[in-house]
Amino acid sequence: MNGSIVRSDGTVLLVGGAGGDNRQLRQLLVEAAQVVAADSGADWLHEIGHTPDALIGDLDSVSPAARGALPPDRVRHIAEQDSTDFDKALRSIDAPLTIGIGFLGRRVDHMLAAMTVLCRYPQRAVLLVGEDDVIVHLPPHLDISLQPGTRVSLFPMRELRGRSTGLTWPIDGLSFAPDTRTGTSNRALGPVSLTMQMPGMLLILPASERSALQSALAQCDAMWPAP
Repeated sequence: MNGSIVRSDGTVLLVGGAGGDNRQLRQLLVEAAQVVAADSGADWLHEIGHTPDALIGDLDSVSPAARGALPPDRVRHIAEQDSTDFDKALRSIDAPLTIGIGFLGRRVDHMLAAMTVLCRYPQRAVLLVGEDDVIVHLPPHLDISLQPGTRVSLFPMRELRGRSTGLTWPIDGLSFAPDTRTGTSNRALGPVSLTMQMPGMLLILPASERSALQSALAQCDAMWPAP
């Protein structure tokens, strides 16, 4: 990926400034090949005694203490103000999977902006982790192993259609759009398959299903072409 600052053959953990569960963060740190802080995400890492491999953003909210704890060559200042720090960091990472934590709490406007960024990079496998939910932008097709009764929510960011198997309320033949029909609070009957006609659908699952979702993404045949 041209312009990448961080490159990895493994999972990259991207930490944002919205905070969250320290235990959840520490578990993700154990699993990650590399760790990137998006601006004040460095403060959360600093609080638990972890030094990221890179700090990326416009650096208008990271504390002097967290920034000063990093060698200068790990700090990448991207000055433009037309994108969020999540966007700046994500587009600077080249990895098969990026897991983001610290982007789904505190401020609703920041969370909605993060959802927009997910849809801006449909060619990327990106999983956002919150204390209660995990969210991905759906690839063209996804098979995921879920237990019966698991909450499965679909939220469209544009008008689109899709097909499903394994849902209590199938989506075949339905037209989704953010201002008309959404697919929140569906339920799995067991393993679920989802096929989308175009990019723009977000899948939201309970945080307990993170491992299942990561496995499904790893087995996915293809993501969407880059815009």
